[in-house]
Amino acid sequence: MSMKIYHEADADLGVLKGKKIAVLGYGAQGRAQSLCFRDSGLDVTIGVRENGPSWKKAKEDGGMHVTTIDDAVKDADVVLMLLPDEVQPDVYHDHVAKNLKKGAALDFAHGFAITYKLIVPPKDVDVIMMAPKAPGDSERKAFVEGFGVPALVCVQQNATGKARDIVMALAKGLGSTRAGVFEVDNFDIETKTDLFGEQTVECGGITALMRDGYNTLVNGGYPPIVAYFETIHECKLIVDLIVSGGFTYMWNVCSNTAKYGGLTRRDLVVTDESRKGMQKALDMIESGEFKTEWRAEWADGLKKLHHMMDDESKLQLETTGKEVRSLFERKAPAKN
Repeated sequence: MSMKIYHEADADLGVLKGKKIAVLGYGAQGRAQSLCFRDSGLDVTIGVRENGPSWKKAKEDGGMHVTTIDDAVKDADVVLMLLPDEVQPDVYHDHVAKNLKKGAALDFAHGFAITYKLIVPPKDVDVIMMAPKAPGDSERKAFVEGFGVPALVCVQQNATGKARDIVMALAKGLGSTRAGVFEVDNFDIETKTDLFGEQTVECGGITALMRDGYNTLVNGGYPPIVAYFETIHECKLIVDLIVSGGFTYMWNVCSNTAKYGGLTRRDLVVTDESRKGMQKALDMIESGEFKTEWRAEWADGLKKLHHMMDDESKLQLETTGKEVRSLFERKAPAKN
């Protein structure tokens, strides 16, 4: 199914001129988007905890008004919820809802809170999403270099009749229309595909594959540093080839041995059982079971998450990885 890609001529930054844009949160996304909006000539107000690290950082960056979340939302024409998923509902209910004016636009970079109805905005505001498809640092770097990163946009609720113009203008302010902007029909599409990708491929799947490949070689008596190169380090090289030219390009630059071995042996690793696991993960996302589990984990102080992260940091491959990465560090030549 083809999808239309929108560019510079499809968006009008003037829609946001003279409007108060409140960005809530000044982490990776909040900072990157705010700085790009600022440099695009927009009126940006940062809403963060008073005198905290983000407050001080935003003040240092300059060119933006920095205040509390309550004050940032008051009279704002566009409010960007760029806080972590787990804190958004509480911040919305405690600080945003009572200050959000009629006819404002409420923007998200990820649809979790709206999809699972953890936030239910009033009917008299626009609800939109402008989701850049890159980490914050990459967004800012691309913008500074005169380009931008692609973004997904969506209008969930069009109370004013101008919601789409606003979300496209936000994408232009970030530089995303220079690269390309694609539109989806609802937040669910972004939310559920994003969660699925994180869990089964990008974060969960690939780290499990790397871990188990590394352990298979080490348990077979092969040197850890060689196992790390073959099952972890070189994965980036292969992914870079795929990103730059697709599967076909990657296969074409590999040896014939790699082509044949990879194509004939991959289904020994990713099996029907693996695919059933992927489907189960998707089912849990779609049913809301993952949402319920994640909210309970947050309410419990992230104890299980911290325990799992601690276990991950103690893996042997982490020690080996530090040794491998040190080989690529440029060191000053020793003085005679």
